[in-house]
Amino acid sequence: MPITLPVSIKTVQISSGPKKTVVYPKAVRMPNQQLQMFINQTIIYHTQQLINQQVGDMPATVEEMIGEYEIKNNQRQVLSLSLSNYTYHYHAAHGMTFIKSLTFDLQKGKLCELKDLFKPGSDYVKRLSGIIQTQIKQRDIQTLNEFTTIKPNQDFYIADKVLVIYFQLYEITPYAFGFPMFPISVYDIQDIIDETGPLGRMAVND
Repeated sequence: MPITLPVSIKTVQISSGPKKTVVYPKAVRMPNQQLQMFINQTIIYHTQQLINQQVGDMPATVEEMIGEYEIKNNQRQVLSLSLSNYTYHYHAAHGMTFIKSLTFDLQKGKLCELKDLFKPGSDYVKRLSGIIQTQIKQRDIQTLNEFTTIKPNQDFYIADKVLVIYFQLYEITPYAFGFPMFPISVYDIQDIIDETGPLGRMAVND
């Protein structure tokens, strides 16, 4: 497999006051300009969606907003990143954070959903849910209700040879727990991953 340079990323900042700053990544100098435009438009759209989700119909009460990003994977033609937005409203008990992850298959020029990582017809929801149930028990994670299953389009990102399934604040655990993250090695699910997709490329040893 030829080694391809990762996507070059620069940081873009938007600000409306000392306590309101959002930064997000921008892909630059990609040979495929059409793919670069698609990636950047997708990032901008979801950055704005997070802002809209936080502001709602109460823009006047926003006292603080911090938007950040992390590049989780930038190799083997897979770009996986997460966007986060923390916002505090006047008189709120505490601030609220949302995370949105985006995983691009650069080989196929597409944004991946969770189902795109697995072979068609594989019961990936049941398989991943079982692994997460085990981790909840092993790590003694206090859930709001008994955990049964992930959503078919559950939040995820890829970090090297690991698929990380995660949940939003309050989704399955109390606020104080933060974001429950469940790392799953590609080798634990190798029989159901799509070998031509992002996880398949991560699982190759070279």
